[in-house]
Amino acid sequence: MTQNDISLLRTNRDLRDDIRDYWSDRAATFDFDPGHRIGSGAERAAWMALFRRHLGDARGRRLLDLASGTGEIALLCHDLGYRVTGLDWAEPMLDRARAKAKAAGATVTFLQADAERTMLPARSQDVIVTRHLVWTLVDPVAAFAEWVRVLAPGGRLLVIDGDFVTRGWVGSVLSRLLGMAGRAVEGGMAQRHADILAQVHFSAGARAEKVAEMLLGSGFVDVKIDKAFGAIHRAQAGGFGWRKSLLRRSEHRYAISAYRP
Repeated sequence: MTQNDISLLRTNRDLRDDIRDYWSDRAATFDFDPGHRIGSGAERAAWMALFRRHLGDARGRRLLDLASGTGEIALLCHDLGYRVTGLDWAEPMLDRARAKAKAAGATVTFLQADAERTMLPARSQDVIVTRHLVWTLVDPVAAFAEWVRVLAPGGRLLVIDGDFVTRGWVGSVLSRLLGMAGRAVEGGMAQRHADILAQVHFSAGARAEKVAEMLLGSGFVDVKIDKAFGAIHRAQAGGFGWRKSLLRRSEHRYAISAYRP
């Protein structure tokens, strides 16, 4: 392959390809990072309580878990009683999600697709949930319009996310103490993470109020912000250590719920 061929291939790629490849390469160690895998007992109960608070009882409704990753949220929602489809752009993530579902005896459908262009039928889902997806979106306006299209009238959206860029003085001090430079990504992946973050829409941080405003502009209604993550943070604290636990509590983390009219 000539240098011109390599340059042409690079030109024909876009940011979404870089994002897919990055998360594909993170798949093998993804569940080892703090906060990704949901622990049993108190942490699992706290997450279930959050979902019930915003979505009510499952009642067998159709739920789409966008950016499903290794399937943690998809399996949680299955156990809550939803009929779950998990969608992710990275096939290695889905391989791990399918293995978890098989081991748990859970019936969950996992599909490879882009959360901004799902290719799913219109009005085919009753609930859409996302965890730690919105901050990575290339075009959130297009993504939110797609989610409106996929949801049935009266459908619910639950976004769980955070601003992982902006830190107050407490977070900045704790990050330096932890040697994290504000980031949990290690080794050679850190530069790839930084390069992607610099190009996504929320490169300056996905603040809850801005995300909520954009959801309203995309056609969602009854948009509500919830920053009450105390029960989840307390349940996670035992596995984090006190510095990491304090850093977690200092971060701008939130849930946003909304209806599709």
